[in-house]
Amino acid sequence: MNETLKQRWLALGLLGLVLLLIIFIVFVPLLSMGWEYHEQKQDLTFRLQRARQIVARKDSVIANIASIKKQYQEQNYFSTRDTEALASADLQKLIKSAISQTGGQLTSTQVLPQISDSGFNRVTVKVRMSGDIETLRAVLHEIESSPQIMLIDQIDIRPVRGKRNRKTRKIEPSNKLNINFQVAGFMRKKDE
Repeated sequence: MNETLKQRWLALGLLGLVLLLIIFIVFVPLLSMGWEYHEQKQDLTFRLQRARQIVARKDSVIANIASIKKQYQEQNYFSTRDTEALASADLQKLIKSAISQTGGQLTSTQVLPQISDSGFNRVTVKVRMSGDIETLRAVLHEIESSPQIMLIDQIDIRPVRGKRNRKTRKIEPSNKLNINFQVAGFMRKKDE
């Protein structure tokens, strides 16, 4: 009986070992795969909720974009004119007004060809004027303080030679300057 009991226990042990092997070979990978699927499901559910929240805010984002565009247009950073000729005429008028208000003398203005870049047309005017250093400072300040964005480029300042004194035959110093510079303003392209 001892021998049969040992064989039974051995058979039961082998059966248990086979059952454990089946559990580790079949059920553990199945449980592991089920856990991975559960985690993927949780991740996808989180992403779906986040996407729904983003879609729910779509109307407020569109309203904010419209509000920003409206503020942007009201700030007049760029010329609102339809053509470059009108934009350059406005720029020339602003320059002429700035020079005359500060006591300078406008010699000439010349519109240069436009440059298109990054959704904007650059309207440039070449300016020749004369005046003293305070006049130049005031003109540059007037242009800089304009609500429109403008760039001053290629500034060239030359002193005006003084007049010769008839009695002393010496050249008297002059505080007058001949000033050349370019002023560039911007306007949106028509298709935008």
